Amino acid sequence: MKRVVVTGMCGLSPIGLNWSEVDKSLRTRRSAIRIMPEWDIVPDLNTRLGAPLPEFELPPHYNRKRTRSMGRVGILATRSAELAIEDAGLIDDPILNSGRTGVAFGSSSGSPPAIGDIGKLMLTHDMDSINANTYIQIMPHTTAVNVSVFFGICGRLIPTSTACTSGSMAIGLAYETIQEGRQTVMLAGGADEISVSQAAVFDTLFATSTMNDNPTSTPRPFDANRDGMVVGEGAATFVLEEHDHAIARGATIHAEVIGFGTNSDGNHITQPTTETMAEAMQLALKDARVSAEEIGYVNAHGTATNLGDIAESQATLTAIGHRVPVSSLKSYIGHTLGACGGLEAWMTIEMLKGNWYAPTINLENIDPKCAELNYIVGDGLKQQSEYVMTNNFAFGGVNTSLIFRRWN
Repeated sequence: MKRVVVTGMCGLSPIGLNWSEVDKSLRTRRSAIRIMPEWDIVPDLNTRLGAPLPEFELPPHYNRKRTRSMGRVGILATRSAELAIEDAGLIDDPILNSGRTGVAFGSSSGSPPAIGDIGKLMLTHDMDSINANTYIQIMPHTTAVNVSVFFGICGRLIPTSTACTSGSMAIGLAYETIQEGRQTVMLAGGADEISVSQAAVFDTLFATSTMNDNPTSTPRPFDANRDGMVVGEGAATFVLEEHDHAIARGATIHAEVIGFGTNSDGNHITQPTTETMAEAMQLALKDARVSAEEIGYVNAHGTATNLGDIAESQATLTAIGHRVPVSSLKSYIGHTLGACGGLEAWMTIEMLKGNWYAPTINLENIDPKCAELNYIVGDGLKQQSEYVMTNNFAFGGVNTSLIFRRWN
């Protein structure tokens, strides 16, 4: 089996559009959660909280001809991919168009405005809002195909529209694809754009935070006073590369991917199952050939939902034990849905490189129903680690766990 390394990565997050901005936000405990006044058009919506991206400008080559097939989610995916390719030093490398490079990418859905246009057609039978690109913008693999077309990548295309594990599933499947020798390079990640439709879906499940009078006090992962999640948006892309190829071209290596575990609960569409969540982590440990005691940090999915935090913490205790430091980055950026697996893996690797791990903000009183873990609070944790784990869990009972090794 071939070794797989990370030679490029980029994230577009609510707390920053590059690592320097994100690092500053984490160290100053800055939350991106804010009131969304544009959602006032939906009077029955309970939550008014979201975590949108900062404003940014696209380069001139993102012209209408090249972006007309993209909704916002496609644009976010493509731009993060371009920045990751630049980070890897592959932007003009012929390997991108050789068939030896593939794409694994996902989102929780297509672009909500385009989905709304289809909804208008269904309700009014009026086709005025439909055009030749509407379906391209709403199809489940819109991120994967737009990334592929934009860069002329003609290797394997692996769409991973698995809700909140879309990004982490993409990284895991891309890792396995290179490990098995089927591709030399893979672009892997996830994206999602913020929309009132997403907030409304979770609202109907009583899963959203309604601390509308104090936005930055929520979400509160693992806290006794948590009241639900906050929807965010973003994108992250990894350039994964076969180890020997990366070494031969003198690539800068951020970390090595050494373990991936995934399974499904097979039990309930929305309620998590502790046993299979723990098993996903154990599968990753087995794949990585490391023990639970060797893991230096766990990035938790940590959505701040009632059942989710309890199940995940108990699963983490079962698989990893109570000693390993744990925190949830969703306390800063909200739940970025299909982007979260990529964004949180990116931030976790950067923290691994910097020997500092961010605390969970708003965690003041640990819920006694949650497992007794080593939750990072306060000013964070200074620590040099060899191995880190990042976990994500999705509706439908889709579980993922990734393990990365420090590159020395």
